[in-house]
Amino acid sequence: MMPKVLVVEDTPELRSLLEVRLRQSGYLVVSAGSGEEALRVLAEKGPPDVAVLDVTMPGMSGLDLHARLREDPSLATIPVIFLSARIQPEDIAAGRALGAVYLTKPVVILALTKAIERALRPATAVVGGW
Repeated sequence: MMPKVLVVEDTPELRSLLEVRLRQSGYLVVSAGSGEEALRVLAEKGPPDVAVLDVTMPGMSGLDLHARLREDPSLATIPVIFLSARIQPEDIAAGRALGAVYLTKPVVILALTKAIERALRPATAVVGGW
């Protein structure tokens, strides 16, 4: 079964590009243009295997959406990958402190797909390192 990826990005062109490229990479993609819309999509379609969240969005930010996901037991363990144009070390550290991968924009699709692959690996796959 194809892994399901939720993409939350407020820029329509980037959201469309991510949808196309991730589908080409073998993922089932559901998307939303805002944090609020993402919560509606999750309520309707259920949890994804991984979430890709834009950090800076009007209304609910990606960081706020991450917090909302962690509050819901059915969504709390979804791996999160942040995408952001905010490249200051403190911004990156804040995202990583939440246990998420933090990629900067413009995003390299290969870096994103590698981050998704790592997020989808069971925790036992990385124990021992090899």
